[in-house]
Amino acid sequence: MPETAQQYTQRILAHSAGKDPLKLQSATPKTLARLIKNLSPAQLRKKPAPGKWSIAEILAHLADVEIVVGWRIRSILGAPGTAVQAYDQNAWVTSGHYEKRNPRLCLEQMRVLRQANLALYKTLTPAQWKHSGTHSERGEESVEHIVKMVAGHDLNHIQQIERILKPQPTEGRAPKK
Repeated sequence: MPETAQQYTQRILAHSAGKDPLKLQSATPKTLARLIKNLSPAQLRKKPAPGKWSIAEILAHLADVEIVVGWRIRSILGAPGTAVQAYDQNAWVTSGHYEKRNPRLCLEQMRVLRQANLALYKTLTPAQWKHSGTHSERGEESVEHIVKMVAGHDLNHIQQIERILKPQPTEGRAPKK
């Protein structure tokens, strides 16, 4: 059964609960670079299971998310109360040809966009952090809430990559004695 918008929000926020979302977001590009540093193109593109994203696809997703988040926050800051459109991330994987994109370039794009977004966040007034828009699926979301969601989203995908990289026990093999 698919997750509801409320369940998704709770799950994502739980990843970063009690942590500084700006510090988490600032650390993400370095963490991702460390995780993929010694991976071959084949390792980056290998899907962990049918219908699951490869590391390369996750990196392309994170680059695109940074564009979306930057646009959403700037839209809210420019016109508080604005409508915030949801998007189908799986459709973007297909239509954006994530499987063909250069994963290291995607990480660099994400890093540069993240740097620009973090620079913006550092200039916000307390009142601007409270500005909100209305997400088409999740309802009203403040800039502060969106920034916390992004931090949790980062940790969610970092954990996903770590699970992909975790050595899997060899099936069908007798244990060593």
